[in-house]
Amino acid sequence: MRHVVIFFAALFSAAVFAAQPTPRHSPVPGGIAVIALDTAAATRPTVHYQNNRVMVVGAAGRWQAVVGIPLDTAPGEQTLEITVPNAAPQRVSFSVQAKEYETQRLSIDNKRMVEPTAKDLVRIQKETKVIQTALRHFSESNEVPLDFAVPVHGPLSSPFGLRRVFNDQPRKPHSGLDLAAPKGAPVKAPAAGTVIAVGDYFFNGKTVVLDHGQGLISMYSHLDRIKVKAGQHVTPATLLGTVGMTGRVTGPHLHWTVSLNDTRVDPLLLFSEQTLAQLAAPENAKAAPRESKSGE
Repeated sequence: MRHVVIFFAALFSAAVFAAQPTPRHSPVPGGIAVIALDTAAATRPTVHYQNNRVMVVGAAGRWQAVVGIPLDTAPGEQTLEITVPNAAPQRVSFSVQAKEYETQRLSIDNKRMVEPTAKDLVRIQKETKVIQTALRHFSESNEVPLDFAVPVHGPLSSPFGLRRVFNDQPRKPHSGLDLAAPKGAPVKAPAAGTVIAVGDYFFNGKTVVLDHGQGLISMYSHLDRIKVKAGQHVTPATLLGTVGMTGRVTGPHLHWTVSLNDTRVDPLLLFSEQTLAQLAAPENAKAAPRESKSGE
């Protein structure tokens, strides 16, 4: 009987530590740090960073923490808190490197989108709570998709992290990336997940939010039409909706947000080298229409 237990324990360890793609290690503000954990425990450790639960995956024969780093993080040492059953709590440090993002200036004709009315602000506050709740969602999952496909075909019109200035007024940095595409173009799930929110919001317009597991959340904004419902499970390439120009925009496009441990990170870090090459192909790398920008 003891040999049988050991056999199944070995099978379990092989399963959790099987080769699994991880995002590119990019320990910068708005990036992702992939940190190897010094534990051989068969049970997945629990890891927190800045009081938020962190994704832990089995890869390369050991547990690894996949950590989203906030855009406002100063360069220097950061600390993970690690809890392993029947063991003392541990701490692991990692270094965040400096990164500068460019500034982008946009002109918004609809002045309410820059200076909302009092009534607008009440709506915005309610919607912000809904969106924040979705983005900080954490669901337990043994397998998390970490190799994403491009959700819509088209050139990259605004990269992640841009410092935004609307009508000469500074605003929060660009929390996702914009992909230029004509109105009505299909927007597809880049990986398997579950729809945890749909809505039509003041700034984001018609929006779909997906939960991919362990705090990995993706959001698709400014849609013209939504083709899924809350609670629906989606597979890669499931039609989520179509490109539009709802919310705060200057033209039709998809604004794509990726959140990890309630931190907005650069979606490009979840692309394989092959997918990045496809995005940089001549038919996609041509200059994007200037009007295809969002206000996030």
